[in-house]
Formats: sequence, structure tokens, C-alpha cells
Amino acid sequence: MDLNFVRDRITQLRLKKGVSEYKMSYDLGHSRGYINNISSGKTLPSMAEFFAICEYFSITPGDFFSEDVHDPGARSRVLSAVLGLSEADQSLVLKLADRLAEE
Repeated sequence: MDLNFVRDRITQLRLKKGVSEYKMSYDLGHSRGYINNISSGKTLPSMAEFFAICEYFSITPGDFFSEDVHDPGARSRVLSAVLGLSEADQSLVLKLADRLAEE
């Protein structure tokens, strides 16, 4: 993992969300070129901005850096949904996941 990973991951997540660099920059409270400057390698986000970017995508920093997870937003939503279930229902979800993994 290197600095390009951060830039590429932001671009991947932004495209998955379907927003332009311009819109994301404004949504985060910056000038129109903010995300473009990150994507092009001119700058990297500060730690505070990195956390804001994670919040923008509704993911955790751990999700952001999980290279094997292609849709961390979906993973985060699934995990939140499962954690909100009763223990019995969580067990059912686990059985279903195991069954699906077999196929």
C-alpha cells in the first residue's frame, strides 16, 4: 500500500457513489478543485479531512484501507444491520452467509 492507494481509493469510492470531483469537493466544504488535487497527486487530505471523507462515504477508516473490500459502504451497512439484530437473528444471518459461501 502506498500514497497512490489513498488517491485511487477515493476515486473508486467517489465513482461508486456516482458523484463528480466537483460535487464531492463542495459537499465536503471545499473549493471545486479540492478532490481533483487529491486525485491528481498534488496533495493528500489532512487527517481531519480523511475522517470527513470516510464519513462522506459512510465507512470506517478500517473499511477505507481494506484492499480486499471493493464496496466498503455496502459492507458497513450490512454490518450495522446485522449488529442491530437479535442474537437469534444474527445466527440465522450467519447460517445464510455460510450457505451462500458454499455455492
